Amino acid sequence: MTSHNSKVYIEIVKQIRSIIQDDGLSAGDKIPSERELSDRLNVGRSSVREALRSLELLGLIETRRGEGTFLKDFGDHQLIHLLGTFIIQGDKTKNDLLETKKTLEKSCIELVCHTTNDQMIAELKKTLWETSDPEEYLFKTIVEATGNRLLLRIWVVIYEYVKFIYEEQTHVINKEGFDELVEALSNRDVAKALSAYEKINL
Repeated sequence: MTSHNSKVYIEIVKQIRSIIQDDGLSAGDKIPSERELSDRLNVGRSSVREALRSLELLGLIETRRGEGTFLKDFGDHQLIHLLGTFIIQGDKTKNDLLETKKTLEKSCIELVCHTTNDQMIAELKKTLWETSDPEEYLFKTIVEATGNRLLLRIWVVIYEYVKFIYEEQTHVINKEGFDELVEALSNRDVAKALSAYEKINL
């Protein structure tokens, strides 16, 4: 594929994504046909076909014979794992990833200490130890509480990578540290919250 063709191909993928967003499509919805996309984008059907094929290989869409092409649930696809086998190689890269995760989580803890509300804390205390993954639940709640959607998207990807890397290792949750962190958030105490976070990550 030449450089020019590559740029055209990438642009078509971007435009298809925009159409999906503009049409308000969600997981399970049927996306426009190859012919319709070709007409709307004013490009050849072969180019559209290649773009759709790449999205299907990434697990973002699926073609059902005789039915059409449908948008898949992005939360179920294996893109993170697929990329992880290629990108996350070597201890340096793994350490950088963990450091990034910790820096992001500590920053969010500081932010939330100034903005948290009693309802969020009450919900955390009530359901934290009833969830299948208390660590993911706790930190996703903290990051969501910042109100910054970009931070949340970044954290979710990083967390998925970390889980993928260390999924075969035994991971013991420091229950005391988690409870201390929630209590510190309740008291809006940044220093104690960060201290509890360090205890969690020993």
